[in-house]
Amino acid sequence: MIRGSAAALTVTCADCQRRLRVAIASLRLSLAQRRGHLAGVLEHVRFLDSPLAGQSDEDIALGSDLRGRAEALAERHGWGAEPVISPALSTMAGTQVWLGEFDDAERWLERTAQALQTDRGPIMRLVLHHTTAILHACRGRLHEAHEEFSAAEQLRSQLEGSHALASQVTGWRLATLARLGRPGEARAALAALDDDRASSGEILNAHAVICLADGDPVGALVAVQPVLDGTAPVIGYVTASEAHLLAGLAHRDLGDQRAANQAAERALALAEADRLVLPFAMTSSRELLEALPPHATAHAALLAGILDALQGAPRAPGDQRPSPDAEELSPGELRVLRYLPTNLSRPEIAGELSVSVNTVSTHVRSIYAKLQVTDRSAAVQRARELRLLAAGRTR
Repeated sequence: MIRGSAAALTVTCADCQRRLRVAIASLRLSLAQRRGHLAGVLEHVRFLDSPLAGQSDEDIALGSDLRGRAEALAERHGWGAEPVISPALSTMAGTQVWLGEFDDAERWLERTAQALQTDRGPIMRLVLHHTTAILHACRGRLHEAHEEFSAAEQLRSQLEGSHALASQVTGWRLATLARLGRPGEARAALAALDDDRASSGEILNAHAVICLADGDPVGALVAVQPVLDGTAPVIGYVTASEAHLLAGLAHRDLGDQRAANQAAERALALAEADRLVLPFAMTSSRELLEALPPHATAHAALLAGILDALQGAPRAPGDQRPSPDAEELSPGELRVLRYLPTNLSRPEIAGELSVSVNTVSTHVRSIYAKLQVTDRSAAVQRARELRLLAAGRTR
């Protein structure tokens, strides 16, 4: 349809022709991103490159060379800060987030924001807020992520009809709210959704996150089952990969490490083709992946790459919050905290402390919230910085 419309237009100005081609290519890029189709992103970046620079149809790898060429093209034609190029810029940012290249993603997002300064339309600003929120969530900046998801959702409400990002924006906002230690608010918002939206895979994944935050891993498994068996509608395979990881986290909380490893392996299988990092970062699954024996996976290289990406996602300067005092952790939380540097699983920690697994999970979630971290490794590092482990532990 876009191709036919372009052919019907008579444009005599060579510069206008190039601008039209860029706009069409940018729209295609944006559509491929929203569909969760990375191969389409590559195809349409090639399309963007060809009419502007007269390059051949040779393959262009999605790496530093492509990023450099795309940036040079925008600068060469004076479109680096024009709204017409914003879909391409935001697509590059989103693709880098998906691949775990968080620093590069931040740079592309900054350029997108500059290009949108004179664009008052809600659609591209929605995409900007959405991608920025994802980047914040992947880097553990949950407060900022929730603000950006909320802004995206507000812009979505201004659009007529449904939007491709609607379920994803809402689902990740609710999941972020639950991860911030506010599962009650998230559950209330979930209950307010209509049945069609609530049955989408993205919302079902959010429901699973809420259940995990509430200490209900069985409920989490029930929530993601329609995503896992393919009966729930989803935007793309990112949602399915995320569902497997949430199932793995639930199995781990239930003490079934074998099932947790199997779920992580399925998520890796889905991510292998595009070397996808996004769902692992969004679900804070580093601890789940670290428990997967490298010799027992068919995706050892991808596993190592994802762990490196998750390990190398630091907070940005100025994003540090006040350090919590040791007194903010309860005695029960401190007892659990002192086992986190060990290799003991949550059921094993529960056995050591003679408490239930749910009690340990509740304490762990509270520890993460109070230390303002999103996984076990970060909690241990933060606890050491605060000298909360100085009193020692049983083993």
